Amino acid sequence: MSHSFETFCADCRSALKADPGPAGHDRVRRNLEALLKDPDFLAAHCGSGAKPGIRTIYKDEETGFNVLVHIYEKGKSGPPHDHGASWAVYGQAAGWTDMTLWKRLDSSNDDARAELKKDRTFRLEPGMAGTFEIGQIHSIHFPDGAQFVRVTGTDLDAIPTRRFDPEKQTAAVGSRL
Repeated sequence: MSHSFETFCADCRSALKADPGPAGHDRVRRNLEALLKDPDFLAAHCGSGAKPGIRTIYKDEETGFNVLVHIYEKGKSGPPHDHGASWAVYGQAAGWTDMTLWKRLDSSNDDARAELKKDRTFRLEPGMAGTFEIGQIHSIHFPDGAQFVRVTGTDLDAIPTRRFDPEKQTAAVGSRL
């Protein structure tokens, strides 16, 4: 681990121990924006030799947060989804990502049915990061060559998350949808 990445992980751990809620998540976001300005970190994890795909580069034993790197050759538009009982911070390393926030209009008591409405869309450019709180529904769209770093409150493969289809007004519950 590089010094700046070690510092990033230690600062995130301290932030989450001091406040495991939205204020701590915002400190993680600010820490990630600082990390994304480090050319050594970017070269090591997002440089020209980085293999496409998603890989976990750190799991914090004390607080449970995970740091993942996403490298994409081809662009993608993902469906609306949440991260279940976890929060997430997305930080753009290369390219851009359009983030769309969705509002759930129904009672949210039904795991199979969901009525959603687009709330707003914003773009993450390199060096920018955005926070998504527990249960917040969002979708992503990015072009070929996009790269981002995502910090999650826990291992998302180990918890149920939801994926939504706004046209069919359906929701599917599972892990790693």
